[in-house]
Amino acid sequence: VQLVESGGGLVQAGGSLRLSCVASGFSFDDYAIGWFRQAPGKEREGVSCILVRDSSTVYQDSAKGRFTISYDIATNTAILQMNNLAPEDTAMYYCGVLEAQYGREEHCLWADYWGQGTQVTVSS
Repeated sequence: VQLVESGGGLVQAGGSLRLSCVASGFSFDDYAIGWFRQAPGKEREGVSCILVRDSSTVYQDSAKGRFTISYDIATNTAILQMNNLAPEDTAMYYCGVLEAQYGREEHCLWADYWGQGTQVTVSS
């Protein structure tokens, strides 16, 4: 399984970044793909997930209204458009794939496979 992220960087508060993740090599019939982040000293948390079968989405409360997730099934690419970024969004962002089972895709808490991560730093 390969999940290759790109698009992180340094941005000023109020700015935008677009993260991309190209996924390959997994064989789930029904799955979600999402973005998770981990700040120094904190646990990894789900930011947003999208269920591929119907494009339904889940957002962490702090991401609602600022971040938008999308998935291009033709290219197996997940995009996280992040607008109005704040210093508290600073973290390593990971792309993850999770099999849709037991309803966990509705909560976007953890993934079965992970990318290597891309750093997002927001300066005040």
